[in-house]
Amino acid sequence: NGKILVHRNVNSNHYALMGGRVKIGEDSETTVKREVMEELGKKIEVIGYVTTIENFFEMKGSKYHEILMNDVFFMKEDKKIEYTLKNIEGEDCLKYEWLDISKIDEYPLLPTSIKSVLKENKFPVHKINKDI
Repeated sequence: NGKILVHRNVNSNHYALMGGRVKIGEDSETTVKREVMEELGKKIEVIGYVTTIENFFEMKGSKYHEILMNDVFFMKEDKKIEYTLKNIEGEDCLKYEWLDISKIDEYPLLPTSIKSVLKENKFPVHKINKDI
């Protein structure tokens, strides 16, 4: 519905894509479904693949290289989309929000390259993001 689900640590000033770790032997679709269920208690249906972003960044003096695999998923809800969701794993510092893609430049979203991916609306794509 023209939205992207992101999370934000209440102690930070930016949004980020939801994340999680793949378990040994687990495919990426199963990982996405499991992570959303673990973090939000919601069942989803993965309906497509958007992008792989190799993200190089520095945080608190350490350099990182993460590989983000982003899927399009559909969250089945009996009611309209909630704009703020809570983490059910006890991570009270994490807040999940639906951001309007048409206003994506207004949000402090990292990695920054996800904004161009969403605006170009041509999938799948591989991007390299260097914020170092």
